[in-house]
Amino acid sequence: MSHRLRLILLALGGLVLTLVLVAVIAVYLLLQPDRFTRMLQTQARSAGLELNLASPASPTLFPRPALDLDGITLNAEGANAPILLAARGRLALPWRTVLGGPTVISQLQIDSPRVDLDALQEWLAALPAQPAGTPPNIPRIDTGISINHGSVVRGNELLLDNVALEAGSLISGQPFPLSLSATTAANMPVQLRLSATPRIEGNALQLDNITLHLSQGSAMTLVLTGNAHWHGAADAAARLTGKLDRADAGQYDIALALTPADQNNPLLLALKLDGPDNHADLHLPPLALAHWWGQLGDEQAPQLSVPPISGHAEIAKIEIGGIRIEGLTVQAGDSVPAAAGTSTAPAKPAVDRKP
Repeated sequence: MSHRLRLILLALGGLVLTLVLVAVIAVYLLLQPDRFTRMLQTQARSAGLELNLASPASPTLFPRPALDLDGITLNAEGANAPILLAARGRLALPWRTVLGGPTVISQLQIDSPRVDLDALQEWLAALPAQPAGTPPNIPRIDTGISINHGSVVRGNELLLDNVALEAGSLISGQPFPLSLSATTAANMPVQLRLSATPRIEGNALQLDNITLHLSQGSAMTLVLTGNAHWHGAADAAARLTGKLDRADAGQYDIALALTPADQNNPLLLALKLDGPDNHADLHLPPLALAHWWGQLGDEQAPQLSVPPISGHAEIAKIEIGGIRIEGLTVQAGDSVPAAAGTSTAPAKPAVDRKP
């Protein structure tokens, strides 16, 4: 190779390297980590939340543009208990956003998040009511969400550990897949697979072709299919049917129907269960039931009555923790007379506490 040719190749190599360095610097300048941090914090404030990071977001370019977030804390405005704590997060960005296009996050990855249900419930309870007729908003995530090594707690009580979640594209009119796995506090594996097609029709959110598969180890499997829609607030409806398979009790037909609230009636969930030695036809108001459940751990709450349910159930055997109940018959509702001086519905269980 001649001396002149070597000089030409060196000059071309130096020019290419210079162009690459200029492009990298330009992309970093366009990425502007502070721009995305401010955007996330603004969106959080609009929802009554505060988002804080342990250190400023740091940009990366390879294998694709992204922002790395360290020490994520999300809490309700003015609250001390955080709703979410996470060691790390990453926001993957499309090149069109990096090059000055619309601000779009193509993927959200969170590592080791910790979600507190008590703090989450307090934030939800403080949200202002949605104006009537306001169409629900579907957040668009082009690529999806990935969560690893998560946990769900209620105060200091661990409910779920080793939480892993993968969700696909969340786009109106396109199928949305979601899978979740975790272990309970008793180290029982739990798996959930959900798929549905979200659509906006007028001022309603429609969920078509819902398929839900829930399993708890080899002890229980629940499969449901159906459809649902939501007009905002407590104006929601759904119909789901399927099978409940319990390894120690057989297979059951199950049907769920959610009817929206109106001027005279609350949001109501009807549950029908029919199988070997177990039958139930119950109506449960989800919001009132959630309030009743939230009072169980509140020592300052007034004395609790029975859950706010109506209907009847005949259960041959049920086990909850170390409690086993056999021959349980429940009848509840306005048509059932209460015992004198009480507001509880009659029930005749035989209880056996395991050693």
